[in-house]
Amino acid sequence: MLRIYLRRQVHTSWMIAAGCLTIFIGISCAPHMPAGLFATVTWLLTGTALFVFAIARQKAWALIFALVGGLIIGSWRGSSQVADMTVYSQLYGATTRVSGVVSDDVDVNARGQQVLRVRDVSVKGHDLPGMMWVTLATKRSVQRSDHIIIEGKVTKGFGTFAASVYAGKLIVLAHPVPPDAGLALRNWFASGVTKATNEPQTSLGLGYLLGQRRGLPPELEFALKAAGLTHIVVASGYNLMILVRLARRLFEKISKYLAFLAASSMIVGFIAITGMSPSMARAGLVAGLSLVAWYYGRRIHPFVLLPLAMAITTFINPSYAWGDLGWQLSFAAFAGVMIVAPIANVYFLGDKPERPVVRILIETISAQVCTLPVILYAFGQFSVVAPIANLLILPLVPIAMLLTFVAGIGGLMIPIFAHVVGLPAELLLSYMTQTIEYVGKLPWATTHIPLTAWGVVGMYAVIATVSLYMWHRTRLDLSETSVVE
Repeated sequence: MLRIYLRRQVHTSWMIAAGCLTIFIGISCAPHMPAGLFATVTWLLTGTALFVFAIARQKAWALIFALVGGLIIGSWRGSSQVADMTVYSQLYGATTRVSGVVSDDVDVNARGQQVLRVRDVSVKGHDLPGMMWVTLATKRSVQRSDHIIIEGKVTKGFGTFAASVYAGKLIVLAHPVPPDAGLALRNWFASGVTKATNEPQTSLGLGYLLGQRRGLPPELEFALKAAGLTHIVVASGYNLMILVRLARRLFEKISKYLAFLAASSMIVGFIAITGMSPSMARAGLVAGLSLVAWYYGRRIHPFVLLPLAMAITTFINPSYAWGDLGWQLSFAAFAGVMIVAPIANVYFLGDKPERPVVRILIETISAQVCTLPVILYAFGQFSVVAPIANLLILPLVPIAMLLTFVAGIGGLMIPIFAHVVGLPAELLLSYMTQTIEYVGKLPWATTHIPLTAWGVVGMYAVIATVSLYMWHRTRLDLSETSVVE
């Protein structure tokens, strides 16, 4: 029996999925390995050869070669990045000048300091890998894509940041030439929305449409966190999914090629406007791969798409796997929506006609369940009211995005009548802000449950077991699920 099984053909996509899974595992484990153990190019060539051999054979017994090859490739990539990062240890504790480029929108912390995420780091003319966390006590306005030179004491980093500089001094600030087109377009359109609506509705609408979370008032941001709704106002897969599906459906009746072109443009444009955050890297890659598969009349199984996207994003930036909470939550939510939710939907509803409200509720609960272990481990608390809040708000988000877009166009084209054009958006967003603030302020909205690393493993084991049982009862073909349809 075993001999017959080993002779079975294994589809190329599943062989790639197996290798990609161990690439991710190898990258994740690299910081805990002896320094430089897999950093030589010989290991990369060895892992690649094993991976290619497994794909060429396409036999069940060759899966072991795909798994080992992927593990070696991931260990090489992670070890190489760890080795490159050791250069920062020479800077810790020293006051020095650092140049770089602001990679994302600027935050403001409780002390009134600007918080920057800096890429393309350079010290004394030497380019350094990774990113740096910087806080500045300055009144000068710093924006995404600006080139800066700062002076301060370099300290050890955290999460995805190789190093930190706190309370740094801004020496040079230069805007990019040519300017960041995506940022300029976003700011231009935001000015139209500002003319047509009032705060905090303006900030909420821009959060929906452009992923511009950092303009939210503190009270509304706190209420969103308590209600478990932060995911709808960050540049994430949910926002992108709505736009891509809309573009595809609008043009599909004209031609499939035009629909593909419009949806692809939507992905590129949305990322250009919001910036390439870790969650957007995942969302853009998943949407892009799914869109290509749809165009050629195919679908990518979630169990193939998930490890493939994990491997690609962490291979480009290994630090995503080492401590980027947004990236981790993004993939956990994706697994919930694309794997757990369809199984649960069929298990509980069977062949009954699909009801949009019920589907949204199941997707929301599935995403919450899959992200819960990470949230408890990172914060020790979670939102009890999240399913209710999502049910009240989530179905209306696409309408709010459309009305906010109309309000922005009205504010730009006919500013005299901007508030008239923006009235529908104002009314809907007012309902949303009031609902969010009410639900978020409930005394029992959040509960505290600290969780250890082993607790995370245990919870995911339970989630996997329950999902496997439901799948065994339903025998659902998950390849029918798609983020772009």
